[in-house]
Amino acid sequence: MAVLFLFSYFIDFLFGITWILSLLLLFLFLADLVSLYKKNKINAERILPQKFSNSDENEVEIILENNYGFSVNAEIIDEIPIQFQKRDFLKKLKIPAGATEKFSYFLRPVKRGEYFFGKLNIYTFTKIGLVKRRSVFGNKQMLKVYPSFIQMKKLDFLAIDNRLSQSGLKKIRRIGHTMEFEQIKEYVPGDDVRTINWKATAKQGDLMVNQFQDEKAQPIYSIIDTGRVMKMPFNSLSLLDYAINSSLAFSNIALKKKDKVGLISFSSKIESILKANAKLSQLQLIMERLYNINTQFPDSDFSMLYSNLRKKITQRSLLLLYTNFEHISALKRQLPYLKAINKKHVLVVIFFENTEMDKIVESNPDNTTDMAHQVIAESFVHDKKLMAAELRKHGINTLLTKPKDLSINTINKYLEIKARGIL
Repeated sequence: MAVLFLFSYFIDFLFGITWILSLLLLFLFLADLVSLYKKNKINAERILPQKFSNSDENEVEIILENNYGFSVNAEIIDEIPIQFQKRDFLKKLKIPAGATEKFSYFLRPVKRGEYFFGKLNIYTFTKIGLVKRRSVFGNKQMLKVYPSFIQMKKLDFLAIDNRLSQSGLKKIRRIGHTMEFEQIKEYVPGDDVRTINWKATAKQGDLMVNQFQDEKAQPIYSIIDTGRVMKMPFNSLSLLDYAINSSLAFSNIALKKKDKVGLISFSSKIESILKANAKLSQLQLIMERLYNINTQFPDSDFSMLYSNLRKKITQRSLLLLYTNFEHISALKRQLPYLKAINKKHVLVVIFFENTEMDKIVESNPDNTTDMAHQVIAESFVHDKKLMAAELRKHGINTLLTKPKDLSINTINKYLEIKARGIL
């Protein structure tokens, strides 16, 4: 119409036509404005879970209800927490008259803590499209991101369903039997003759045997190193968060096996200690403690850890130590303390393969610089294997694992130790 007004300066009859078109446009604009701003309007709601699971895909559901007597188009802009750095969220929908539409999107947090959702902005417009009505729903909503309880539930389900092998968990053959006494009973054919109780037999005049049951309620601790070595990220998730997710999943399995589980975190000092317990409420306590663990930047003090374990954990326990060593010299500095801890307890040192180095090793170098990088990476990978061998040489149980396989491999190690009766 602006162009028509321009040409009407030279062609007179266009002037009247252009004014008619302008009035028609004004009428359409007013009709569109009135229809959108009537009393009836669109309603929307954001449905959030009680908490998010760290490092997992979490669902957020949006529900929209069209209260107009005609279909409308809607553009949805949700103000996602700043931690995701996602500023291009836009969803377009067409909603029939009186209908309710819903859709979901997924968010994957990589840090624990509090996440704040902003406003839910809905821009509504009709087929004419001359006016958009903005509606704002939902004040700020705060949601906490906890350690990966989705991973924990997944492994829990597989354990109950006796299909652990489908996730990479191995079946362990139990050797011998444990010596936790249950009762004395009369001998029946098929009982192990090695368990005959001769004193009870002499007293009763019939063969009597001791009956044993699997040892339960053994104390097991997840010890998490929160020093600077655990700050290293893989796939946007720090080693500390991998260890935290694994500790939660493992603790759940151990509780299902009727063992007592506890938690210790340390760096230059003991930051948190939760005594081992077999109560069902222990898992919630562990989750809350894990939620509040943060990476510290000082070097971890293993001598301090040894002295505190000696004072505070008097019963022989299984200790799963989540830490990391990038060079063999770093391991040798801490080796005397690890050996001392292993004398009193069953220690499992869990540290991580550098998967970024693995990628370099497996690459095909094109030039001298890339070849040099590959040689250095191979040296780092070899050092990791040497460190694992050094620990095993001193009788320390060792688990060298990729970060993504940490939970599976940790549970495997636990089942192996239980089956072999080491504890």
